[in-house]
Amino acid sequence: MPIGINTTVAISIHKDKIRKARAPKLAELDIEFQRALEVGAATSSIVAKKQALRDAPGAVDSLVITETSVAGITTQLKACWDTNVLGPNPL
Repeated sequence: MPIGINTTVAISIHKDKIRKARAPKLAELDIEFQRALEVGAATSSIVAKKQALRDAPGAVDSLVITETSVAGITTQLKACWDTNVLGPNPL
């Protein structure tokens, strides 16, 4: 009997990696937001960046894994990582 790949666990691990990558970015944006408020600057772009970070794990939720190999599943998970929002992909 071949060893299977638990895609549910793979998705959960990938979401955790996204959450870990976004945590320091959200903290930086919180500081940037507070500074903008202090000087009366616009905050809409900061709010949009924070929302994009909050939405990042949702990309994995909508993923339908069609691959059966480790390489294929990894490729599909990599595609959910938005480098513009989260930075370099750790996979």
